[in-house]
Amino acid sequence: MPDRAIALLCAVPLLFAAPANSAVQPADLIVTHAYVVTMNASKAIYEDGAVVIKDGHIVAVGPAAIAAAYSSPKTIDASGDIVMPGMIDTHTHASMTVFRGLGDDVPDRLQRFIFPLEHKVVDREIVYWGALYGMAEMIQGGVTTIADMYYFEDEVARCAQKIGMRGILGETVLNAPAPDSKEPYGGFEYARKFIQDFRRDPLVTPAFAPHAPYTVDAEHLRIVQKEADALDVPILMHVAEMPSEVEDIRKNFNKTPIEYLDSLGLLSRRLVAAHCIFASDSDIALLKARDVGVAHNMVSNIKSAKGVAPAWRMFNQGVRVGLGTDGPMSGNTLDIIGQLGYVAKVQKLANHDRNAMPAIDVVEMATMGGARALHMEDRIGSLEAGKLADVIVLDRSSTTMTPFYDVYSTLVYAASAHDVRTAIIQGRVIMEDRDIKTVSVPEVREHVRGLSRKILAAVGQ
Repeated sequence: MPDRAIALLCAVPLLFAAPANSAVQPADLIVTHAYVVTMNASKAIYEDGAVVIKDGHIVAVGPAAIAAAYSSPKTIDASGDIVMPGMIDTHTHASMTVFRGLGDDVPDRLQRFIFPLEHKVVDREIVYWGALYGMAEMIQGGVTTIADMYYFEDEVARCAQKIGMRGILGETVLNAPAPDSKEPYGGFEYARKFIQDFRRDPLVTPAFAPHAPYTVDAEHLRIVQKEADALDVPILMHVAEMPSEVEDIRKNFNKTPIEYLDSLGLLSRRLVAAHCIFASDSDIALLKARDVGVAHNMVSNIKSAKGVAPAWRMFNQGVRVGLGTDGPMSGNTLDIIGQLGYVAKVQKLANHDRNAMPAIDVVEMATMGGARALHMEDRIGSLEAGKLADVIVLDRSSTTMTPFYDVYSTLVYAASAHDVRTAIIQGRVIMEDRDIKTVSVPEVREHVRGLSRKILAAVGQ
């Protein structure tokens, strides 16, 4: 056994909660005989461990023996499989599954292809079924929390309620007519109603989503910040993603995009800034000082050839960095596990250092890092008593996971979405043995196939 693992296991008695008396305590669900990867502050690992869940929360984590102190109507015997916190996707557009594979090699794709296509075909039906299918894909890949921004975001929220997924969901605001608004900036009023309708939902956190600094003017960005403060909700936004964005803001304001947003009051703990490809050292210091969350979308960024965000520098300097897939037209797949190897390898290449971005840091970004980026680290991101029970189980006997020496290296460089067997969100078993319990995936897939024929006809026109 590696010295690190021995040291962690020696500390086991200090790291889990247990009943104060010897009486057997009731629980709702026990996962036992698991290789438990807690992702807590000490990175404790229990090679034969258990997680005990009640009322949607974790009540105990520790050696398998702790399960004897609880009785539960349901027990999952993990049989040595990896049990860890659910993955957190800090930036996506789930509904765009219906467009996956379209326009992949079109120059200036956003303006020339995506925006026109959305204006032509996006409606409530497309948003609902696209989001439901995207969420099914994410759950199958071990994602239990998402930060999503799109149109008709109330439909996305209904999908989250139906399938049982946790989400910060942002209604898009931009300076042009949109699929859910005939007037420029109509998304602002849409967002206000959406926020009021879903603000007390146990799984959904509604948010404002101003599209980007180049599609929302200064006046409306200030309004968004003011309203977000008044309603106490997050802000999701694309930031420092486009070369043209950087050039125009430098030309017009003599600032970087991040400096520009700071001058408007947008840099705050409310903001989850997606991409931040073009972030200077002084920008990174600003992001840290203002407590901003950053969504690092490695696969999407390299596929678009925009560049490599300085995510490792941000992480090392204490910026709240999580991982994102971006939308399925950008990164094409929606599982975070599939991103992990790219995050590690490309950062090593970009930094000309094979020791950059070690596997343990990448897994942290996917779990606790994502929780920090969303300012939810007190509730999710690790397996600890008192936190919400968002838990996944990965098959440690799969072909790619065997042999097994180092769990972090295996997760980053060898694991795949197909290794995820079970997903639990807020104590509810959403998927078990690859079977999603809350929706019929074949039925959703057929709806998406039908929509794809409609979309293909529109593209042909």
